[in-house]
Amino acid sequence: MAFAFIKHDTHIDFIGKRHIAYALSVLLLLVGLGSALWGNGLRLGIDFAGGVVAQVEFAQPVQDEALKKSLTATELPGVSTQRYGDDGRQFLLRVATAEDGSSSALRTSILDALHTAFPDNAVEIQRFEVVGPKVGDDLTNKALAALYYAVLLIAVYISGRFEQRWMAGIIMAAALWGSMYLVGMTGLGMGWLVLAALAVTVGVCFVLKLNFALGAVVGLLHDVFITVGLLSLLDVEIDLNVMAALLTLIGYSLNDTIIVYDRLRENLRAAPTEKLEELINRSVNQTLSRTILTSGTTFIATLALYLLGGGVIHDFALTMLIGLFIGTASSIYVSSAVLLALGDTELYVRQQQKPEYEKPGEHGIV
Repeated sequence: MAFAFIKHDTHIDFIGKRHIAYALSVLLLLVGLGSALWGNGLRLGIDFAGGVVAQVEFAQPVQDEALKKSLTATELPGVSTQRYGDDGRQFLLRVATAEDGSSSALRTSILDALHTAFPDNAVEIQRFEVVGPKVGDDLTNKALAALYYAVLLIAVYISGRFEQRWMAGIIMAAALWGSMYLVGMTGLGMGWLVLAALAVTVGVCFVLKLNFALGAVVGLLHDVFITVGLLSLLDVEIDLNVMAALLTLIGYSLNDTIIVYDRLRENLRAAPTEKLEELINRSVNQTLSRTILTSGTTFIATLALYLLGGGVIHDFALTMLIGLFIGTASSIYVSSAVLLALGDTELYVRQQQKPEYEKPGEHGIV
């Protein structure tokens, strides 16, 4: 007998409360958009923006304001400081550099500036990394492309897995893949290009009535945009660690969505004439135990990374913590609710065309 943390006969009206979830999602999206456009903005790390990051350690604690003031008058371009650790002795210094800047000269300039500002406090550089502007642009383009292609391939998989429309999904992928390069010839930046391609992907899914795929894609975009917006609000630096966390969250959120979709498909076959709203509620309740157990254990592990992992893993863990809440909620209130908003006639017909019958719980989903 499968272990169930929450019994399968719960009757929580998730879909009935979807309008509250919609309002919260819109509010979070607007707050994040406002922060990105008029607030803190997206603070790109050296991985994407280029520059120098130096981790320095003083022999004695230093006040943040004293360090910032001492570096303001120097010739280091675009210098910024960030406390690293809890003892007030370690800091991260970020410096914007020209493409032809010498790393050895910058290292010497940083040490000279710190020795001049704090002559009685020994300081040493423990880590020194340099990323040129061209490398930063290349990493930015590849990161954005990775996010887009992940979402596109997910749309193809969902189309075939749940709607048995592999050919429609493949045609959509081929058309969008080619159109991305054609639109790229207009000279648009990769950011605008990816946004345009994502909009076209959503439109194609809607026109071809790939309802499951559309629900999954909208849910994933919802998760990524809200998470990035909150990171902007919290003034978190977007670097390769954060990008890895975002890609991880896409996979995590998709896995949760597929579990709900799989149970919904089984319930559609078992009761094809029942209202879709009731079937979605039943499916979410039947998989609630699995959702809470998975989210809970992942949250505990991620919280341990956040509290004990140190400064290097801090932003990755914070991104995961935010995304866990957003991704879990979107599987219930976004990905599933999109199916309800699109109507259910085609959905019922496709599920009834499947010859085999699987009893709910056959795959051991609890």
